[in-house]
Amino acid sequence: MSVALIDVDGTLLTGPRSSEALFIRYLLRHGILGPRQAGAAAWFMVRHGPAHGRHAFRKNKAYLAGLKLADMEAIAETFTGEVLEPILDRPLLKRISEHRAAGIPILLLTGTPDFLAAPLARLVRADGWRAARYAVRDGVFQATLPVEHPLGPDKVKAATALCAEAGANLGDATAYADSVHDLPLLLKVRQPVAVRPDARLRAEAIKRGWEVMDAAPGEDPRMPQGRPTHA
Repeated sequence: MSVALIDVDGTLLTGPRSSEALFIRYLLRHGILGPRQAGAAAWFMVRHGPAHGRHAFRKNKAYLAGLKLADMEAIAETFTGEVLEPILDRPLLKRISEHRAAGIPILLLTGTPDFLAAPLARLVRADGWRAARYAVRDGVFQATLPVEHPLGPDKVKAATALCAEAGANLGDATAYADSVHDLPLLLKVRQPVAVRPDARLRAEAIKRGWEVMDAAPGEDPRMPQGRPTHA
């Protein structure tokens, strides 16, 4: 059985900022983040920055330290409707509807936090999802590394597990993504689709003959535009 794996930031969602970055701004605007969270985030970089290099900022979830998971889940519901729904990519939503009509399960795979992925999955009627899980103890976020963070090669592991939960194999899947960081995943699926890709992924897609949605003018005309992908 085939499934459709959908990346979130830059793929399902348009715009230059990630869903998590938008959520942080939302929390700041509503006065939810304070000195404790800022201090925890700074200390995280001191403690974990040398080991994780350029990925340290993406792994830094200490900005939530001391806040309750239940509160973030409630805020995320409102945030999703107010901020994320307006920036959903309409052509990709149409493609998702075509997959659904063909009986193909829709699975979200993202490095955004799970409490944001859950309401977004419900919004687009996804059949399953896998996202970053942050360290929580007694219902309170901890200032440490995420428990699970689908990123690069780790995203392939998460995708394999997500497909297995849906009764499918990763090698039979269609995957939609926007970044060269998703290349390890795109190389594992039957039908890779680059959605508004960054320059490096665009070059790879053209070289390999992959579909590019919203391709730049003058690109290889053999690249199918807007064609349903049900493989």
